[in-house]
Amino acid sequence: MPTPNPFHRETLLQQLTATPTWDLIVIGGGATGLGVALDGLSRGYQTLLLEQADFAKGTSSRSTKLVHGGVRYLAQGDIGLVREALHERGLLLQNAPHLCHNQAFIIPNYTWWGGPFYTIGLKLYDLLAGHLSLGASTHLSRTETLRQLPGLRPANLRGGVLYHDGQFDDARLAVNLAQTCIEGGGTALNYFPVRGLLKDAQGHVAGVRATDQETGQEYEIKAKTVVNATGIFVDEIRLLDEPQAAPLLQPSQGVHLVLDQSFLPGAAALMIPHTDDGRVLFAVPWLGRIVLGTTDTPVPTASLEPRAQEAEIDFLLRTAAQYLTRAPTRADVLSIFVGLRPLAAATAGSNKTKEISRKTKEISRRHKIVASASGLITITGGKWTTYRRMGQDTIDQAIALGRLPPAASQTEHLAIHGAGALAEKAPSPAHLAAYGSDQPALRQLIADVPALGAKLDAQFEFLQAEVVWAARHELARTVEDVLARRVRLLFLDAAAARRAAPTVAALLAGELGHDTAWQARQVTAFAELARGYQLAS
Repeated sequence: MPTPNPFHRETLLQQLTATPTWDLIVIGGGATGLGVALDGLSRGYQTLLLEQADFAKGTSSRSTKLVHGGVRYLAQGDIGLVREALHERGLLLQNAPHLCHNQAFIIPNYTWWGGPFYTIGLKLYDLLAGHLSLGASTHLSRTETLRQLPGLRPANLRGGVLYHDGQFDDARLAVNLAQTCIEGGGTALNYFPVRGLLKDAQGHVAGVRATDQETGQEYEIKAKTVVNATGIFVDEIRLLDEPQAAPLLQPSQGVHLVLDQSFLPGAAALMIPHTDDGRVLFAVPWLGRIVLGTTDTPVPTASLEPRAQEAEIDFLLRTAAQYLTRAPTRADVLSIFVGLRPLAAATAGSNKTKEISRKTKEISRRHKIVASASGLITITGGKWTTYRRMGQDTIDQAIALGRLPPAASQTEHLAIHGAGALAEKAPSPAHLAAYGSDQPALRQLIADVPALGAKLDAQFEFLQAEVVWAARHELARTVEDVLARRVRLLFLDAAAARRAAPTVAALLAGELGHDTAWQARQVTAFAELARGYQLAS
């Protein structure tokens, strides 16, 4: 009898109903929730993770694609945060080498004091990284700066400073973390929103009430401890526990524009540490494109599909034009994506209504853990780079509260799915490197069904086989899951993603057992979604 596929939804649902009481239920399938679930599993706890949409659907797929200590946090004097983040950066590059790599960044200097100032600051950055350093920072001459950053405006340029940070594929890391959780004996289900909390006779949280979005079936699921790790939606879950709870968050949105790589054709990334209004701007090569961002704008409410404000778009284009020889226009934007930061507000924890600071640049990026009187543990704040430490700290807190038996975290050197021996370090097509140790099995799928070696779109290297692989092994359920978070085409070129949608729908329907009506609905829904990633000229 064949072994059941551990990533099939039917297998995961059987695990859900076969466990009468879980040690740990984690609500939220983004960076934070996945970090908490993996840490719990590493200590031997029976762990269930529930996500309302797809893994990393929200903020966790919309980052600037950096694994970094935070140069600007260093400038703000938050040495502790930078040291912790640099340590976690080093661990992540070791634990997920197929998705995370060393990226060179250059700060161009247009003033006489810029070179010495940033050189000294980045030497401290190097020092804080310790033995996990990715390489020493160095001062560059004007000629060398222009050689490494072709496309940079040469007028009045004095030189530059080169430093190293990490870059990664955020959504694919989330998917690989979900796979790691499942392989570690846990259960992770997407499209499974939590609608309520269960409480015992003493009023303590004792589980959740959740719904399988695909079938409509409701479940009451018992647990010893429940963690609210829903990112920008943590306050919604907290209100299920305490209807009068004051907000923990002040959401802030960051907008990113995706351009053709011809705007900055070199291998190095551009970093502007202080723009006209005090923000930081990056122009980073990513999957054959340039990601330009980001903004830091307070928003009143959380949304799964936030939209950029015209002022943010204008700011990014205007600032890029100050530093690039070729000024990008709205017509050059291939995709636009917006992420909401779950910033922990300074007024968190009060039951009185207070005004939350509107200066989001001043709100700490540190994470905060709060336990309610009923025992619901909420983790918020932080960033992708420190996801592992956030998970460790959350489980430590659950142990300290007596919700879980003591056990030591094992995640510091835990390899993420795909990080095994890499079949090809430089595969063709190049993007297949992101599959890491899954590459041979993916290539075998193409050998077995040669038609799956065809491209999804003529202008990109993504293959039809990747759609089938995503359905069978990567928990993908919709066209959006594939084109936004498995092959990333929506984030690279929204028009190309719309073109590929019918092919993806047909392949998914064959794998998941859906009819042509489902395919049509999926294509229509995705086209509407993709329009939000395109700019009108």
